[in-house]
Amino acid sequence: MDTLEEENLALFFSSASDAEFDAVVGYLEDIIMDDEFQLLQRNFMDKYYQGLKTQRINSPIFNEYISLVEKYIEKQLLEWIPGFNEVAGDIFNMLLTFTDFLDFKVMFLDYRAEKEGRGLDLSSGLVVTSLCKSPTMPASQNNLWH
Repeated sequence: MDTLEEENLALFFSSASDAEFDAVVGYLEDIIMDDEFQLLQRNFMDKYYQGLKTQRINSPIFNEYISLVEKYIEKQLLEWIPGFNEVAGDIFNMLLTFTDFLDFKVMFLDYRAEKEGRGLDLSSGLVVTSLCKSPTMPASQNNLWH
């Protein structure tokens, strides 16, 4: 059974409110994975990351971020889901329980480290090895792959 069939079967057996909630969560996933949302976040962090010290990521900046993200998500959901404003309060109250100032601070500090070239670089420790024989490699070297 492919993923689409599984999703349709799940929707068939779920209640209308479950289906509505699942649809909103699906839209939320699409929204936050979209390039436009990623750009919104990067622009916000670009605005503040240089002037911040570790201890200076504070509530007003966090509140501004939450407000910006909330307005963006609400606007997108209102465009994609007719009548969404009727359930928006419940959904946003639930979403706000997932927001955490410490997670926000870590996100900002990681972004700052990346922008300053201090990000974690694991590329030198990665090695790619083929698990099958290469038809273009001489037979004497193919033995090394076993």
